[in-house]
Amino acid sequence: MSFRTPAKQVILGVGISKTSYTEVANLCVRWLVQSSQQNSAPARYICITSVHGIITGVFDPGFRSILNNADIATPDGMPVVWALRSFGAKNQTRVYGPTLMFHVCEIVAKSGHSIFLYGGKPEVLDRLRQNLECRFPDLKIAGAYSPPFRPLTPDERETVIRRILETKAHIIFVGLSTPKQENWMAACRSAFHGCILIGVGAAFDFHAHTLKQAPRWMQDAGLEWLFRFMIEPRRLWKRYLLITPLFLPLWGLQKLGLLRYPQPSVGLEKA
Repeated sequence: MSFRTPAKQVILGVGISKTSYTEVANLCVRWLVQSSQQNSAPARYICITSVHGIITGVFDPGFRSILNNADIATPDGMPVVWALRSFGAKNQTRVYGPTLMFHVCEIVAKSGHSIFLYGGKPEVLDRLRQNLECRFPDLKIAGAYSPPFRPLTPDERETVIRRILETKAHIIFVGLSTPKQENWMAACRSAFHGCILIGVGAAFDFHAHTLKQAPRWMQDAGLEWLFRFMIEPRRLWKRYLLITPLFLPLWGLQKLGLLRYPQPSVGLEKA
């Protein structure tokens, strides 16, 4: 039997997957079943890709490569969705990290697979675990780890990897900011044979109820950035005032054909 990973559309050099919550969640279970049948199945990783991530990739070829090597790069944020629609994906909807996390937790709770939570402050992880266990009583949370707010030393990274491996978790949710979480997943991927790593950004804080989410109408209108900027101006001012405004004119240049990028091929996965 064979199945395909979602096709990608290049936006400013970054391949964004044309997919949905249901497709990603179902693929996660398929991959886990597949890996249980293969002793050396490689780890997979999923990036939740926002305008911030795409623009970071424009100026950082190494980071762009990390996004493009992801098994799935979901469209997070309405401007990314609108860009996909403008290139032909007429029915594309947002695949938002916090919501995707719930979809994946729901399906793996039914399949019997376990998760690990990497990122966030200790108090956030405690509340997150409680809330997830309340929402998904059958969910197996194998462990959690709050890394320091600095780069890990090589010895620390190896210790953390061993700690996660000892739990035998199947899915590792990574709750760091972009580009930290994507860099960590790419750097550690080779150690987690058969696992799936999913970078979900601020989902830990949202689901722990330690950070407010934008109202739905602001999300749908592409104004979530404004809400988050008002909540955390000191941390996010550079992202939303200097980096992300570049997306609109660059997208326009690509749409006009003045910027051109190669289209990635669609991977065929064999079970």
